[in-house]
Amino acid sequence: MTETAAAQQRGVRLPRTERRAQLLAAAQRVFSANGYHAAAMDEIAEQAGVSKPVLYQHFPGKLDLYTALLENHVDELVARVNEALASTTDNKLRVRAAVGAFFDFVASETGAFRMIFESDLRGEPVVQEAVDRATTECVNAITDTITADAGLDEGRARLLAVGLVGLSQVSARFWLAHHSTMSREEAVSLTATLAWRGIGGGFPLQHTPGEPA
Repeated sequence: MTETAAAQQRGVRLPRTERRAQLLAAAQRVFSANGYHAAAMDEIAEQAGVSKPVLYQHFPGKLDLYTALLENHVDELVARVNEALASTTDNKLRVRAAVGAFFDFVASETGAFRMIFESDLRGEPVVQEAVDRATTECVNAITDTITADAGLDEGRARLLAVGLVGLSQVSARFWLAHHSTMSREEAVSLTATLAWRGIGGGFPLQHTPGEPA
């Protein structure tokens, strides 16, 4: 944001929800560039084009701002995974969609995934709780699907779900960091094929989609 644009925004009163979204967007840019410890509230306020008192009216401290942003990202990731699981009743396509949800989240230009998977603030209980929720809610959603469709008990289904979540997020991050020449589609296909041959080959669908379980 230019100094002129920032100065113009300082004189504009926005509805609280819009101002909050503006502040979170500015904070995302600063946290992504600098990490938590090196980020400064002064810089976030400047990026948002507001005064520090306005920033503190919405977020009493840097940790409050970071946590609010992190919770938004967790909600986004969980929503992506749930949408992927609900997108089809074909389990092979469902696995691919779930894997793709992690790749899309990691590839987002905001760099939101770093706050969940690479946070430099894991020692803070409130941050660790949010990070844990991201994994837990994704695992829960996949567990429910595997239990319903593969006829496994909850414990075995959960272990498979943990494996799929771990495989997906680690593979996505590795692809982003090391394979700039490999397309997202090829990377998702390779990862989903590995996952499907394990889940689909060993635990076939127990009933036809659309029929009572």
